[in-house]
Amino acid sequence: MKKCVFAGTFDPPTVGHEDVVKKCLCIFDEVVVAVLDNPQKNTLFSAAGRLALLKKLFADEPRVRVRAFGGAAADLLAEEGTPFYVRGVRDAIDFEYENRNHYASKRLMPEMITIYLPCEQAHLHVSSTLVRNSLKFSKPYADLVPASIYGDVAAMLEDKNV
Repeated sequence: MKKCVFAGTFDPPTVGHEDVVKKCLCIFDEVVVAVLDNPQKNTLFSAAGRLALLKKLFADEPRVRVRAFGGAAADLLAEEGTPFYVRGVRDAIDFEYENRNHYASKRLMPEMITIYLPCEQAHLHVSSTLVRNSLKFSKPYADLVPASIYGDVAAMLEDKNV
């Protein structure tokens, strides 16, 4: 059985994140979606909230397991017993960032295999930052987050009075 890890902040999850997981399901038997809890990042949604959004998003897909994590990618892969680390990339800037992280992680886990999945052209502009900015300025964001969690994102925002 082949398993991969797709980790990120997911603040909040976007249609781009959903697309990466769907592509992973075409390649792997199991996809572990890991919500990174980085105390150095000032996130809009709590780690528990982001975890809940992703669990709801993939509730009907038994091959996806959502979990929290707060360490290095190499440690996460070791815990999950897989060398396959998936990264979604939109452009050359994403690629350069992910590639630098790949080499840093490879020092810690030489057997690590990073797989870069390019995003669909329709999602080139989609990012969690764009969603947060849309929320900040009261602009529409329904096309940026999966429909199945849109209501949950809105409810979480009301609770925060964003």
